[in-house]
Amino acid sequence: MIRMRLTLYALGATLLAACATPPATSSVVAPNANLVVQGIPAVPQSLVDAIGRYNDFRGHAFSDWHPTQREMLVSHRKAGANTAQIFRVTSPLADGEQLTDGVDPVARASYEPRTGKYIVFERATGGNEVGQIYRLPLNQAGAQPVLLTSPDERHAINTWLHRSGQLIYSSVPIDRTAQGGTRSKITTTFWLMDPEQPEGRRKLAELDGGGWSASRPAPDERSVSLTRYLSANESQVWMMDLASGATRQVVPAAGSQEAKATYSPAGWSADGRSLWIASDRAGEFRELMKLDLASNRIDRVSGHIPWDLSGVTLTEDGSKLAAQFNVDGRDELHFFDAATAREVPSPAALPNGNVGAAVYHRTRGELAFSISNAQGPSQIYSLGTDGKLQQWTRAVAAPGVDTSGFSEQKIVRWQSFDGTTISGLLTPPPAKFTGKRPVLIAIHGGPESQAQVGFLGRNAYYVQELGMALIQPNVRGSSGYGKSFLAMDNGFKREDSVKDIGALLDWIATQPDLDASRVLVTGGSYGGYMTLAVSTHYADRIAGAIDVVGISHFVTFLNNTESYRRDLRRVEYGDERDPVMKAHLEKISPLTNVARIKKPLFVVQGKNDPRVPYTEAEQIVTKVREGGTPVWYLRAENEGHGFQKKENQDYQFYATVLFMQQTVLK
Repeated sequence: MIRMRLTLYALGATLLAACATPPATSSVVAPNANLVVQGIPAVPQSLVDAIGRYNDFRGHAFSDWHPTQREMLVSHRKAGANTAQIFRVTSPLADGEQLTDGVDPVARASYEPRTGKYIVFERATGGNEVGQIYRLPLNQAGAQPVLLTSPDERHAINTWLHRSGQLIYSSVPIDRTAQGGTRSKITTTFWLMDPEQPEGRRKLAELDGGGWSASRPAPDERSVSLTRYLSANESQVWMMDLASGATRQVVPAAGSQEAKATYSPAGWSADGRSLWIASDRAGEFRELMKLDLASNRIDRVSGHIPWDLSGVTLTEDGSKLAAQFNVDGRDELHFFDAATAREVPSPAALPNGNVGAAVYHRTRGELAFSISNAQGPSQIYSLGTDGKLQQWTRAVAAPGVDTSGFSEQKIVRWQSFDGTTISGLLTPPPAKFTGKRPVLIAIHGGPESQAQVGFLGRNAYYVQELGMALIQPNVRGSSGYGKSFLAMDNGFKREDSVKDIGALLDWIATQPDLDASRVLVTGGSYGGYMTLAVSTHYADRIAGAIDVVGISHFVTFLNNTESYRRDLRRVEYGDERDPVMKAHLEKISPLTNVARIKKPLFVVQGKNDPRVPYTEAEQIVTKVREGGTPVWYLRAENEGHGFQKKENQDYQFYATVLFMQQTVLK
């Protein structure tokens, strides 16, 4: 299976509002020992008590099917826990058996592919994203995870050889650039390993660059398909021989003069003669296509669906194919007869919502998939070969919270400065709230991500109980709207996306139910840059800003982000080694224009962030304070690119509540 949809930045605790400020004599909640707190008022216990019931929504993410039995691995945070861990669910709606534990979350795990006697999983430390691979035996009392990889490199589970039970994984060197490390050349190494005998691992190949990943091996397990990711608008499919490690480029053909396009392997035909791929070579959107490996002929399969293909899974015998398409910010499942390459009707009516992971069971042909919607976080279902639909997990909400009436997101559109149509998701407050409502603009990261429909989590309190309107814009550069739109913010066009938010502010001013004088802007990662940029360009039109792990200066960011990411980011933002581009990046960076930031600013950062190092936050905090503008700063010493531990998320949430009291809820 492939997953091409870019993960959205989880704003988590940043989008909630508060009740009245309590008397000074109220008891307060202290930050935990891992939090550095500057300029943030004490958090009153009464505030925590008032909003705590919206603070504990818990869903399930699908990880893997057992190779022979009808059971699955899921990632879930249990009641009272601080992080998500891996659970084994042995039947629909059965209580999960917790398999992993620890201070750091685990989201990715896989069964050994022959008998499922153990699992392997990935885990990083303190948000540093230096993933390590572990083996955990099953059905052994007291079994502990066994580390299989070197902590000095970043590792990722890629795929299995089902016949031999060997694992293909990749390794990339880590420099810790924020601490002064550097590396002029980045390589990705592929390894073949028996997880029960890791000392016997064999190097398959060492390839230039950090954008490589391996997909499912061919049916004869003599070769494996590779993706070489060069940018959001360009990628390639390669093949690697597992005996020799030799690699060859498959599509586009080496030396081809055709226009840049994206290509990703999606699965094999049963006879190994054809490869299913996803590509936007034929038009604006990624389509499902079939590549004949002997002739290199590519046949279009889903050209009739004018949206991006975002995921594919095939039955083991290659007869059935389920594909996900991102339809205006909502993933939908479509079904195909793999033999004829024609779409067929869905075997059953599926639950309403945004589809997450979808995977066929290897021996049973049963399809597992997850659903998220306005009424709850990710829940897992299965669709049997007989068309029977079964629910495997239930989302959990705190007592007293009825999610059935939560507001649905709706799509809104506005015209930007150059006539381009921009869209976004608007979650309106319930009808009981009258008059002009304050607005939160929440900008996604990426930049090549997309705001999609789904559960709002803590944000639901903000909409449902405080009557605020939430707008999640998909500015130019967002995925899901065609490759031309995706490239409209690259390089010298960076600030055109900021102007899209200016046009949104214009649109808000025309809406009779929205209060243009009470607008707060927030975002994480690239959305954090956008938040800071809006603060410099439109300071007179916003009430405040919340920057979460955001870029404050493009040149320092490119110098300090981890080396394996740097070239990929240069394609998007521009190459700072070019004097003209460097001058442009310095000119548009929020740090350069910090004197224009006049409205209160709240900055949130993880100390171990390898993507946007904490120095990006520290330098903007220092400069804004020097200008006399109020700044709150929250840094977690045990987090990276966004907070993952609940206790840190909770405090971030409470602090945000206080910040909003002083900006849009006065």
